[in-house]
Amino acid sequence: MSTPRRRLLCAQCLRPQATCICRFVTPTLPVCEVLILQHPLEAQHAKNSARLLHLSLPGSRLVVGEAFDDAALQVLMPDDKTTVLLYPPTDYAGHAAPAPLDPAQLADPQKLRLVVLDATWRKSRKMLHQSPALQRLPRLALDDAPAGRYAIRKAHAPGQLSTLEATCAALAQLEGDAARWQPLLAAFDGFVAQQLNLVPN
Repeated sequence: MSTPRRRLLCAQCLRPQATCICRFVTPTLPVCEVLILQHPLEAQHAKNSARLLHLSLPGSRLVVGEAFDDAALQVLMPDDKTTVLLYPPTDYAGHAAPAPLDPAQLADPQKLRLVVLDATWRKSRKMLHQSPALQRLPRLALDDAPAGRYAIRKAHAPGQLSTLEATCAALAQLEGDAARWQPLLAAFDGFVAQQLNLVPN
């Protein structure tokens, strides 16, 4: 009995070479530091957008995990910058209330670190629940969430965006320059189209 041949993976995007997304990578240097915390289930999901986001943001970090203790987060989020969590307002039942966000902290994006959770809504809440240091971070909410373009995954509520879309919107908000992020969003449209073409009719 022959052994099944393993699919060759792209060394950069870590996807099968037949579905490599490297051609959609659009380097765009963010003014602030970006840290992406990715749930392990998303790391294996073919439709996740965080890998494309990470490859397109020079200097960004992508760390896979579900629970991050205070010591681990201290290493990932040292005190050299003001750290904010991209997350909408929610009830805090069972969670520590986040620190208040001082608008003055957003005045100089170069001194900011933006933390993004890459997970489904339910899993992101679990990540928060298991990581008190994340709960305590001041939260950045989107002022005006754009319409979603993520046709390959179902949104369960209006305003729910992919990780890439939400991060681009947050960076545009912080920098005051939405046009700078349009090339990456256009590349994301190509990524979505490629995924749609892989779905059997």
